[in-house]
Amino acid sequence: SSRVVEIQSQMSERAVELLGLPEDRPCLLLDVGCGSGLSGDYISEEGHYWIGMDISSAMLDVAVEREAEGDLLLADVGHGIPFRPGTFDGCISISAVQWLCNADKKSHSPPKRLYRFFSTLYTALVRGSRAVLQLYPENSEQLELITAQAMRAGFTGGMVVDYPNSAKAKKFFLCLFVGTSGTLPKGLGTESAAEEMHQAKFTNERARFRTAKGKSVKKSRDWILEKKERRRRQGREVRADTKYTGRKRRPRF
Repeated sequence: SSRVVEIQSQMSERAVELLGLPEDRPCLLLDVGCGSGLSGDYISEEGHYWIGMDISSAMLDVAVEREAEGDLLLADVGHGIPFRPGTFDGCISISAVQWLCNADKKSHSPPKRLYRFFSTLYTALVRGSRAVLQLYPENSEQLELITAQAMRAGFTGGMVVDYPNSAKAKKFFLCLFVGTSGTLPKGLGTESAAEEMHQAKFTNERARFRTAKGKSVKKSRDWILEKKERRRRQGREVRADTKYTGRKRRPRF
């Protein structure tokens, strides 16, 4: 649909903007999960060159049909980026990298596939360049897994969150630096840097709020879990614990 195309184009534009490319010369970019070449169109319009990788031959067929200007490669990025060191001046990816978190085959290990992707990507990029990967994470654990593997592979940088306070417009861009740690760009629609840091920090550690007496704060998740545990020990019937246990309800839908 045209709406999807429009969103895809906006995100491509934003990703290229976050790359901070030099304006005086054309660059060669890698587009990971290039699909039918929509991001590539924007890269070409900006006067740069690109090579696109995608796991779907059907999507690449569409790119060929549309006469996309980039070179296309049918490949699974979970097996690595098969290019010589320092080939690319930058890398973008629009809503693709989260798929590496899925184990489609028995042999697939998401952390290994992510590490293989990031370590070979790191090598394929010129020192001082960036990779900007827009993704739709399922949860904070996924974001942490992806970010941790990127850092393990040598990248610096982190998550840039555009419009963090909007349910619809909120977008995650993993902005990675190669060999030099730049300053992380500001997310769009963030009032202050402090708020953004708060927004972009994902943690799955449950802070145990306890009063001086060592008891959990009343009505907190921990307090509820402890109370349920006590009731179970008393042999009462208690609902199973889920991720919703102790979760505050929104005041409205």
